[in-house]
Amino acid sequence: MSQLPIRIAALYHFTRFEDPAALRGPLLACAEENGVRGTLLLAHEGINGTIAGSDAGIEAVLEHIRSLPGCASLDWKESRAEEMPFHRTKVRLKREIVTMGQPDLDPVEGVGTYVDPQDWNALIADPDTILIDTRNDYEVAIGTFTGAIDPQTKSFREFPQWFRARRAEFEAEGRKPKIAMFCTGGIRCEKSTAFVRGEGLDEVYHLKGGILKYLEEVPEAESRWEGECFVFDERVSVKHGLDVGTHSLCRACRRPLSEADLQHAHYEEGVSCHQCFGERSDEQRQRYRERHKQAKLAEARGGEHIGRREEDG
Repeated sequence: MSQLPIRIAALYHFTRFEDPAALRGPLLACAEENGVRGTLLLAHEGINGTIAGSDAGIEAVLEHIRSLPGCASLDWKESRAEEMPFHRTKVRLKREIVTMGQPDLDPVEGVGTYVDPQDWNALIADPDTILIDTRNDYEVAIGTFTGAIDPQTKSFREFPQWFRARRAEFEAEGRKPKIAMFCTGGIRCEKSTAFVRGEGLDEVYHLKGGILKYLEEVPEAESRWEGECFVFDERVSVKHGLDVGTHSLCRACRRPLSEADLQHAHYEEGVSCHQCFGERSDEQRQRYRERHKQAKLAEARGGEHIGRREEDG
């Protein structure tokens, strides 16, 4: 995989940006000048995103980010791809770099205890550990750790309400629960562990570097991961060693599709899948059909259609 031409860097860093808007223009210019594509989010609480490009291009953008206030210790996770997984370059301003809707959280001071991938198996094998997947339902559906609880949330905003509703169950018989949480790259766990600690629970852990770091570093023979991991780019999913997975993407609802899902009667490329068919009207599906047609025409001309987009991740 190391010989593949496209370098992908997934990153986030919590710090304090007094004026995120002032950082946007120079960061976007740096990415565009170096041929780097992807999406970066800026907020008062820091930076988050995934970018792809040549080795030199990615290094130039990472150097620029490291020069931002409080970002000298920036960490990131890398993988490689045969083709560019993004269509455009975007730098967006947000209220939060990952939306939880809990404005008083301090993910820097309040975060839980980090657990390295090499030590994760021992923690989650402990029968006293309550293992929680903090991702959304469609992500969990294609892969998770053995024995993990699926909150079945549609968005990360639902996690605080879900946890409060289940807290009494976790503390049954007067026990002080030991909670371990994980997510794709680690960012959602920075907030979820800070939230749980803010609720008064002390023994809270999360997987350092997220699932992606675990799949990169832990041999498949020793792994407690089952399935594939959804990622917010054109790879759709990855497997052990961060090899590209087998899933496709529904362009209407942005959910992952297995090879079997592509055979469903409600699947139409670029228009619908069995998960979103009942959520969309005939009029919406016709619009998607036209958008898909235009995207294919642009692709045939060697260009890109403006209607295509990536998720924030």
